[in-house]
Amino acid sequence: MIVRVKKAGVLTTVQDRGRWGYQALGVPVAGPMDSYSHRLANAIVGNDERAATLEVTLAGPALEFADDRCVAVTGAEFEVSLDGRAISANSPVRVAAGERLVFGRRIRGARAYIAISGGIDTPPVLGSRATHVPSAMGGFNGRALKSGDDLPLGRRPAEAGRYVQPARHAQSSRRVRLQPDDIHGPTILRVLPGPQLDRFAARAMDALQSAPYRIETDSNRMGYRLAGPRLEHAGDAQVTSDATPLGALQVPASGQPILLMADRQTTGGYAKIATMISADVCLAAQLGPGDEMRFVVCSAREALAALIAQEQSLMAVAGRS
Repeated sequence: MIVRVKKAGVLTTVQDRGRWGYQALGVPVAGPMDSYSHRLANAIVGNDERAATLEVTLAGPALEFADDRCVAVTGAEFEVSLDGRAISANSPVRVAAGERLVFGRRIRGARAYIAISGGIDTPPVLGSRATHVPSAMGGFNGRALKSGDDLPLGRRPAEAGRYVQPARHAQSSRRVRLQPDDIHGPTILRVLPGPQLDRFAARAMDALQSAPYRIETDSNRMGYRLAGPRLEHAGDAQVTSDATPLGALQVPASGQPILLMADRQTTGGYAKIATMISADVCLAAQLGPGDEMRFVVCSAREALAALIAQEQSLMAVAGRS
């Protein structure tokens, strides 16, 4: 069965957890910008965590369903309706054949995720359905969705949505930061120093934490170009090209850092002063051009504790706690 795209939105793509295992061949991972919200949506509708969802950026789509499904919307806050009836985020919603799910005004955040029971069943490329638009790989013909596209859906789980307990999820997530802290102020993102801190001037790490950085308009899923305090190198900005982890802050000769995100290149030759902790990637993913962030160095223990809290939250929703 299918779901038809009646309106596509600004940038709506098919994403699963990413194309892992091919970085040595120069193939980017791609996958969701906000992996937590992607996984949460799948857990709510009873999908396997490897199922593909739709990632919605800034303005959402309108979808028409050909058969009965269970749907969940997570991540950024939008006004969302089903045949004119407002629906709640982070909860399972039963959709009947012929009904339309329509995104309206964006309230908060940058990216939402739509999970449909059975998952989006586009053909896998190198073991993944994740869309990487720059290389036209994966997803739906390697591109963002357009009006009139018919997306194939997988077989529905026998008991789609049965695990979800919204109140339990809310309680389990009290210690988990899933949205920017203050709609009117910079979002705090925690980082660990390195891996090439020695390539920077002695006070560069203090400069990184001294004031907010703003996301520039030429940012995208590959990385956020940031404007803020200049970070001085101890010598040349270039290093021997090496791996580029998700959340790395690479710094070109301009001294203005670039925060690497889901579609990042597999290797890079700029020195990296710090790396955002895994638990805060979902926060960065909910920011867009013009939004501000502040970087704060944390300990490895704090980074691990934050990640464990997120995983426990997901396990509670999926009924594995």
